[in-house]
Amino acid sequence: MTKRFLSDSQAAAWASYQRMRARLTGRLNREISQNSGLSEADFEILAALTESADEPVRALALRCGLEWEKSRLSHQLRRMEARGLVTREECTEDNRGSVIRVTDDGRKLAAEARAHYEQAVRRYVADALTPEQMAALGTIAETVLAQLEEGHRP
Repeated sequence: MTKRFLSDSQAAAWASYQRMRARLTGRLNREISQNSGLSEADFEILAALTESADEPVRALALRCGLEWEKSRLSHQLRRMEARGLVTREECTEDNRGSVIRVTDDGRKLAAEARAHYEQAVRRYVADALTPEQMAALGTIAETVLAQLEEGHRP
């Protein structure tokens, strides 16, 4: 007999969370794509870049902030650059690195996608939960994030 590490109620709660996460992520990504033409990866990068207030972002900082592998970011940026969403330039402080800027087209699409994204989050999450449940969701997320950031390992 295999030893279980979760109680039945913990396993059921986790399974529900996993189904919700997968469905919600899929729905949000489809809506962003249909309404803006951006992929999930495009949106993640543009959202991170547009939070920087017109300042270029070093590729290394972007990669670390997104928690992506170097090759994934490089390939995605190449595709986005070809579509005119971002530009890449050599970093003047470090010739090995590059800085990323959002183009006007990228900024416009990012704003459109963010509006659709926020409307969808409101529709599927915020409007479905009571204020108390929404507060609990935030508390739960911050608690788990703190656990992950502290580097707890088995």
